[in-house]
Amino acid sequence: MQLFIGGACAGKRSLVKTRFPSAVWWRLAPGQRLRECAGVMLPSTPLILHGVLEWLSASMDSDAGSDGWRSQWCDDLNELLQSAKAQQTALVIIASDIGRGIVPIERHQRRLRDLNGWFSQDVAERAEHVWYVRHGLVQGLPNK
Repeated sequence: MQLFIGGACAGKRSLVKTRFPSAVWWRLAPGQRLRECAGVMLPSTPLILHGVLEWLSASMDSDAGSDGWRSQWCDDLNELLQSAKAQQTALVIIASDIGRGIVPIERHQRRLRDLNGWFSQDVAERAEHVWYVRHGLVQGLPNK
């Protein structure tokens, strides 16, 4: 798995499109479990998952607390990685970096930043490669 992370309009999509021209792109839907993305995998065809921030935001109202939800997406990530390995599919996740800057007053926005940070950490921990994209420039980051 590879993680491409950076701010809004940093060039993540363009970079991923260039590196994975034959990929299947899948926008995460509100309430969708990550493990369900295995259903759109095609053997030997890269799968790009995007829309993480919107997915997190729309799913924040679920009954699961932060710890329960984080545990669920970690289990799902592990299953998704196993499916990708079995199908020899490169899995790529595009995530937004929103943790820098002023801490918002609104509770909802603070929680979104926490969830996004935890999600990005959990993906980075499992990723073979982590790329930080800023102003169209890409930098490989050590993740182990």
